[in-house]
Amino acid sequence: MRRRDNFGIHIISDLYGCEPERLARAKQIKQFIEQTIDESGLTKIKSCFHQFDPYGVTGLVLLSESHLAIHTWPEYRYVSLDVYSCGPPDASFFTHKKVIGFFNPKKACTSVFTRGKIDESHRISDIKTLSHRA
Repeated sequence: MRRRDNFGIHIISDLYGCEPERLARAKQIKQFIEQTIDESGLTKIKSCFHQFDPYGVTGLVLLSESHLAIHTWPEYRYVSLDVYSCGPPDASFFTHKKVIGFFNPKKACTSVFTRGKIDESHRISDIKTLSHRA
């Protein structure tokens, strides 16, 4: 087992110019995402997808490694995609790439974050110094 220096990766994408028919129905999106997660080697615990009226979807797949979240706005041809995993990075990137391919955006803006540092996790800090909301 390789030594990890972090708690996982968080891949966040904004997808623009997507095919509206791919964004509209929860059943089709859920089926594709769950199949992709199975192929990736990530472990699905539970999923919940909500169909908005008249169209649009919000979905969450709870993974033993963390989660995948998706929100669609067919009227704007936009998708918000979020993949966070403490599992193998290759599985996360595979899942992310396949989901983007499913929606076929004209433009994708993606940020990848490394979450936490293992060597910092043992330190206790005053929460007021870490958060502007405290």
